[in-house]
Amino acid sequence: MTSDLSRLTDKLGVVIDAELLSLALTHRSWAYEHGQGPHNERLEFLGDSVLGQAVTVRLFTANPDLDEGALAKRRAGVVSTVALAEVARGIGLGDHVLLGRGEEQTGGRDKDSILADTMEAVIGATYLSVGPDAASGLVLRLIDPLLQDPDRFGAAIDPKTTLQELASRTGAAPPVYAVTSTGPDHSRLFTATVSVADLTAEGSGSSKKQAEMAAALLAWRELSGRA
Repeated sequence: MTSDLSRLTDKLGVVIDAELLSLALTHRSWAYEHGQGPHNERLEFLGDSVLGQAVTVRLFTANPDLDEGALAKRRAGVVSTVALAEVARGIGLGDHVLLGRGEEQTGGRDKDSILADTMEAVIGATYLSVGPDAASGLVLRLIDPLLQDPDRFGAAIDPKTTLQELASRTGAAPPVYAVTSTGPDHSRLFTATVSVADLTAEGSGSSKKQAEMAAALLAWRELSGRA
């Protein structure tokens, strides 16, 4: 991990207290290997609440014609692990996370769960550092691309089903998945490859399901771009 966080703060568009930002980037695996020190899970808890409120208010005010069910579906898509991990990758967050050796060796920097949790922790740190308005502003800047693309909500919530539906609409055969795994039983990394139409996509995760979802989301993006 680079010690210079200026690139990250530039992408975030907000200056966060250095100590809080460092804490937000500290995964529990790192903390446990360094004297049981503090880690980012409390900030993650706070950030989850800030994220939910900001997204809820934006969706409510921007979509006066949507009923409660539609609003809830859209919110679930934006705050899902898959969606937050996508946002985190877009700003290169994984490059800055402090990870323990085990997580480092099993691809932790690109795991959806770690990226999403860290993203929430950064939002929590922003709230404590510069206040609720700046934290809400950060959330809205980060998730605006998702809000502007309603089709992504279904893909973020259930990418496998969404990909299968898209394949059917375009006349392609159903997607076919192949999954491999590496690492010890207690810390396995799964890699899934999905084939659909004439393309293949690969995703990874800490479970077979997460890996297949990650691969499906990538395939959906490419196939929907063609459509």
